[in-house]
Amino acid sequence: MDLLAKIRTIPAEPGVYLYKNAEGDVIYVGKAKNLRSRVSSYFHEGRWEDAKTGTLVREAVDVDYIVVANNKEALALENNLIKQRKPRFNILLRDDKTYPYVKLTLGERWPRVYVTRRLRKDGSEYYGPYFPANLAYRITDLIHRHFLIPSCKVDLSRFHPRPCLQYYIKRCLGPCVKELTSPEMYQEAVRDVKMFLEGRPTDLARSLRARMEEAANNQEYERAARYRDLISTVEQLQERQRIASAEGDDADVFGYHYENGMLAVNLFHMRGGKMVDRREFFWEDLPEFALAENEIERCHPEAPIFGDEGSMHSAGSTEAAGDPIDPSARKESEPQNHIAHSLPDEFHPGEFFSALLKQLYIAQPYVPRNLYVPVDFEDRAELEDLLSDQDSRSSRVHILVPQRGDKRSLIDLAGNNAKQSYDQRFRVLKPNARKIQEELQEVIGLPDLPKRIECFDVSHIQGAETVASMVVWEDGKMKKSDYRKFIIRTVEGVDDFASMREVVTRRYKRLQDEQKPMPSLVLIDGGLGQLHAAAEALEKLEIINQPLAAIAKREEILYVYGQEKDPIALDHHSPVLHLIQMIRDEAHRFAVTFHRKRRQMRDRSTELLEIPGVGASTSRRLLEHFGSVQAVKQADAAALSAVVTSVQAEAIRNHFHK
Repeated sequence: MDLLAKIRTIPAEPGVYLYKNAEGDVIYVGKAKNLRSRVSSYFHEGRWEDAKTGTLVREAVDVDYIVVANNKEALALENNLIKQRKPRFNILLRDDKTYPYVKLTLGERWPRVYVTRRLRKDGSEYYGPYFPANLAYRITDLIHRHFLIPSCKVDLSRFHPRPCLQYYIKRCLGPCVKELTSPEMYQEAVRDVKMFLEGRPTDLARSLRARMEEAANNQEYERAARYRDLISTVEQLQERQRIASAEGDDADVFGYHYENGMLAVNLFHMRGGKMVDRREFFWEDLPEFALAENEIERCHPEAPIFGDEGSMHSAGSTEAAGDPIDPSARKESEPQNHIAHSLPDEFHPGEFFSALLKQLYIAQPYVPRNLYVPVDFEDRAELEDLLSDQDSRSSRVHILVPQRGDKRSLIDLAGNNAKQSYDQRFRVLKPNARKIQEELQEVIGLPDLPKRIECFDVSHIQGAETVASMVVWEDGKMKKSDYRKFIIRTVEGVDDFASMREVVTRRYKRLQDEQKPMPSLVLIDGGLGQLHAAAEALEKLEIINQPLAAIAKREEILYVYGQEKDPIALDHHSPVLHLIQMIRDEAHRFAVTFHRKRRQMRDRSTELLEIPGVGASTSRRLLEHFGSVQAVKQADAAALSAVVTSVQAEAIRNHFHK
């Protein structure tokens, strides 16, 4: 059926439409209250003058549609399809930073807690997201210390002969060893953790108090004391939460800066009336938006503009945020000191923020009560309804477009920060070393700022002269004095995985013997096979919870041990990726240089091995001492005798001078 003829058969009902190209790939997903009217509007003569619409119509050869009951369902379906199909004409969320959740693995026999950045349907419970990111790590640490539920990667499907260090320092109940704990005791701790993470401190404290009294009545005073300490911890946390909730509501504040076809967005997370973290988004190849052309001012002024009081208050202020107004009337209602900027016709913030908010918040477990955006958009009311319906709390989600006062000041401040982010990202300013460390900590999920990274690489040619290298990055620079070379001893032929196991075992067995601390991160040059080989070596040494990652050469994808199913594809402009690449390339250079040197020594020693009485070790000593076969040829008997025996020296002299 012809495309135009097919469009005439589309029903005039709400739904989602999908344009496809000649290869059958979805190139654009949109929603509409009236599908027939919206889809046919793309083929009106005037729309062809729009750069994006003209390109879209020329490429589209087919259109599919899905009818839904109402516009809210269309919003949700459109968001899901965009995330699944990633059409090139849609605005796609590119996020350099995700926030962690605390994962309670209820599907396991012995549940554990982990910090994760991906939500999966695996029978586990997820709590979060947490702002700032290190809050999730502080919470899991508190769970280890007080509830004794571990985060280890030990195989708990079987019992082990003895527990790891975490049990001995009283941060784990020891389910890995038979009879150290009982299933009943462990499940009791898991129920306490669940109540703690669900934010039910009153129920948890009541349950703990009853168990404390029971233990005291049974004269189990150590157990009663542990319950008493837990009650104290829970009550202290509850008091802090009361103070935070009294100070203000939760809100997310958006600001942006657009220039030269590139866009930077800043998102401020306000929790309890205080800003707890900032999130950055960047687009370099932003698609042109198919909206009616209009000029909307940029939310970023040249300097932050504050409210009438001249100071910025919390998002929980009682001052009215103001209703969204028509762009043509906006200038009259704004403060006189607000500087307006017109944008190029191809960028329309309204459609952009509509797409951004959908991808950020639809189907998320938590949405703040207030979302402050710099511009109004078409389906704001429907999105408010959808987000309010999906939120389990009774409070309604509000998407507000403040025009004056403290809340507009927050948007202006976010816009000013977006300008700074734009400059740092696209004007190629040298990033601050500490900022790179913080971003690396966020990306990999390190418990602390990375101080030392040790990177390993294996080098050989078809299994010959296999060697490995270890390079060290410490406090912002390469530390060459700590570089190490390894000659692989136990592996025959080509086996990169076994070679990696050997070198990692040798390195960290020595650290254990010398009682030296482990690095902040062990980085492997390779893919999943090398990563798992290194993990096996560490597990054999009973080194657990050691941050471990690998970077694959071709794809430049980062695999973090324990999260292999969720590889991290960093933006090619990311300073974190540049740092990891620099360390990886240095390890590769060091390994290849060492391998080349050994291969040269092997090749040069071939002639020496022809001499009777001279073996491989003698040949190596001669080359290391004299530097070349030519120097050995020219050496006299006295010089040779300093390295080898007199008999060998005489044989060498006779061989070269006969």
